[in-house]
Amino acid sequence: MITKDNLPILIRIFSYSVLSVTFVFLVNNVLTIWFDWPGVKQLFSQYELFGFSKLSKSLEGSVLFLAFIQLFFYFISVLLVIFYVLKSINQSLEHDAKILTKFTAYVIRSSFWAVLIVGAADLLISFMVVEKLVGPILGETLRVKLVIPNFRITFVHFPLILISFVIGYFTRTVGFIWLAILVVASEFSIVLSRFIFEYEQAFQGDLVRFWYSALYLFASAYALMHEGHVRVDVLYTGFSERKKAWTNSMGSLVLGIPLCLIVIFLGMGGKASIINGPVMSFEITQQGSNGLYLLYLMAVYLAVFAVSMLTQFTSYFMSSTHTLLKN
Repeated sequence: MITKDNLPILIRIFSYSVLSVTFVFLVNNVLTIWFDWPGVKQLFSQYELFGFSKLSKSLEGSVLFLAFIQLFFYFISVLLVIFYVLKSINQSLEHDAKILTKFTAYVIRSSFWAVLIVGAADLLISFMVVEKLVGPILGETLRVKLVIPNFRITFVHFPLILISFVIGYFTRTVGFIWLAILVVASEFSIVLSRFIFEYEQAFQGDLVRFWYSALYLFASAYALMHEGHVRVDVLYTGFSERKKAWTNSMGSLVLGIPLCLIVIFLGMGGKASIINGPVMSFEITQQGSNGLYLLYLMAVYLAVFAVSMLTQFTSYFMSSTHTLLKN
């Protein structure tokens, strides 16, 4: 029976379960896309469950075993959530919301660092490639390899992204303001180089688009954290604290969280999906070696946007329900 005393426990289990199942989905996505694990969809098709049509070739042996492991990950994640909630049974929803907000801030902060470092590094490499400076400075071997997307992304971008998440752990500023300044500075540099020095390359415009799209998508969760989104309404501002809490909790539960889940599950629904496809192929701009090799990362932006917004909407939901239950 649901009572006011055990309702916070159920809300905590539900909220953390949503996040844990999403996390397992992301892990399984990596295992399926990059390491050729069969995936849970294949397992459902094996037994014609949930409307999936039967496989033309049944899973057998170790492949079937891996599929069951991926399904097991979902069950174990929910069990771990229940264990954590029961172990911290006196922890308030407000405290949980603060934990999730801190995690959201870390993801955004680290992503901003990745955008800065990877963008600057790729800009430098593309400039050296276009101006034929790589060979004289770094050698003929690197001159050839740095124009190959697999090499540049694997051995330059990925290490820099990992470093960015380490930097994000030790810093506390989000970097929203400086990224906006960088976008303006990059656009201004294009104007100067084009009309004064008569010099323009494709990578200059790519960098502006790369940074601007990050500014737009990453700042969404940042603005949600700080109540920065514009509310177009004629009712909310006049609501009492309790009515605002009802609005925020229901809005997060019915609109915010489902929207983020749709982006994640559909965007990573297969190898050719809108997020997985560009990342798997290491997609670069149409200008080739004259542009930046960052188009695949702009697909990852959608995943970062959805995950950070999902975490923050869940935090919003928990903090709003805390307000409702304490009154």
